[in-house]
Amino acid sequence: MAVYLLYEAASGYSLFLAHGLDQIGQNTEAVRSSVSDLNRFGKVVQLAAFHPFEQALDALNQCNSVSEGIMTDELRNFLELNLPKVKEGKKPKFSLGVYEPKLGSHIFEVTKIPCQSNEFVLELLRGVRLHFDRFIKDLKPGDLEKAQLGLSHSYSRSKVKFNVNRVDNMVIQAIFLLDTLDKDVNSFSMRVREWYSWHFPELVKIVNDNYLYAKLAKTIRDKSTLSEDNLEELTDIVGDEDKAKEIIEAAKASMGQDLSDVDLLNVQQFAQKVMNLSEYRKKLYDYLVTKMNDIAPNLASLIGEVVGARLISHAGSLTNLAKCPSSTLQILGAEKALFRALKTKGNTPKYGLIFHSSFIGRASARNKGRMARYLANKCSIASRIDCFADNSTTAFGEKLREQVEERLDFYDKGVAPRKNIDVMKSAMESTQSKDTDMETEEVTIEASEKKSKKKSKSAATENGDVDEPATNGDAAEGKSEKKKKKKDKRKLDEEDEEMEDANNGHAEEDGTGKKKKKKKKSKHGEADGADLASDVKKKKKKKSKSEDSD
Repeated sequence: MAVYLLYEAASGYSLFLAHGLDQIGQNTEAVRSSVSDLNRFGKVVQLAAFHPFEQALDALNQCNSVSEGIMTDELRNFLELNLPKVKEGKKPKFSLGVYEPKLGSHIFEVTKIPCQSNEFVLELLRGVRLHFDRFIKDLKPGDLEKAQLGLSHSYSRSKVKFNVNRVDNMVIQAIFLLDTLDKDVNSFSMRVREWYSWHFPELVKIVNDNYLYAKLAKTIRDKSTLSEDNLEELTDIVGDEDKAKEIIEAAKASMGQDLSDVDLLNVQQFAQKVMNLSEYRKKLYDYLVTKMNDIAPNLASLIGEVVGARLISHAGSLTNLAKCPSSTLQILGAEKALFRALKTKGNTPKYGLIFHSSFIGRASARNKGRMARYLANKCSIASRIDCFADNSTTAFGEKLREQVEERLDFYDKGVAPRKNIDVMKSAMESTQSKDTDMETEEVTIEASEKKSKKKSKSAATENGDVDEPATNGDAAEGKSEKKKKKKDKRKLDEEDEEMEDANNGHAEEDGTGKKKKKKKKSKHGEADGADLASDVKKKKKKKSKSEDSD
């Protein structure tokens, strides 16, 4: 059986025919030894056909399709032209060696050409790749390397190409930074509390919030200076007048020790740093919310921005999260507990990062595992919609959230939830209605703009604001007056004709008569033109005769 080898080079498709394989006995070690030697390998493998790519873009498209295991029309035409035809009902006497098994299966499905991809074929293709520039005679030295370099650059560029608004890497970095900021702000605020408590220990019991405590430590500074004059300033910070009065009274009867100005200045500066960090944390959280609404709007509306971002960061990317089954997504973040349970043959964990969702907290202890499984199922659906959908909408996430709420009611009260098909249909209808509303809004905006332009033009003409050349102003006025007079005359003539038609009752005859008159006039004009042409010809003839006689 003859074996053809399909080799996809950067410059084009090539087809090689392998001879004398029976002598080798299809031994991979024998092929390996003969691959390095061109004289031995050239006797076994010979070039059958070569199809070069016309442009770099064509080469990129073919490379993308081959990597995905898809046979293009160009490749199909090349194979059908250069390979023996496969007859129906008979076994083919050849086979095609392919590097990619997916591509081979697709070729066999479409063209019924038998394909194989084993170690023997791979070794032969390795030899072809090694000596490819020797088989193609028209190639100049360096051309193949340039083609490979250009195709590799364009292929990697096309794979890395992405939408700037949908970069999940920014979400991963933001959630990591948010978690570290939470730890740092907590530790720094605890340090501020401990440091300032030496001076004003009663303030810790009155104010629990870390940011407010740091702000108060910065504004109060020395407790001995606090009085009723500072009441308004403290109420602005705390937001409660009674609490501000309590702080002033506690400062008067405080048991803390006095600190020097240098120590108080250091405390004040450190409190300002803590305030700056907490303010930056708020800004980072707002940034994360907006980014999640751009990248994964359905997942964010279903489970929340922070939990959704943690799931994406733990999976590595949104595409990796979309590829995860719901069972994996359920225990994502609890890998240590899972492997410990497998090792000790104990109970496996029911939830991982998904536990931070409010739905599982609202569920009873008996139904937490069920709720986690159901929520993981909905999260996997939402992540797949966000990853692979062209238009970003929150309709699916909102409907999935409603389903989770219904499931909670079902566990608590026994109310039967809706089916998945009905919910998805309603989500599709809502998205379609939104699209139609957007289109109608665009059309109405365009129509309103056109109307406003027409109104502005008509207003300008009524007010006489039409721009005209200054030099020809009198002439323009004279022309406009003449036009008005002509219009008035035409109106009068039409009225007279209508009166005559009404009196005589021969409107149709008058119309035909007018047409006949017009025709007669046109005929008379044609006759006059013919007479003039004949007179000119006669004069020319007379002149020519007189010249001949002279």
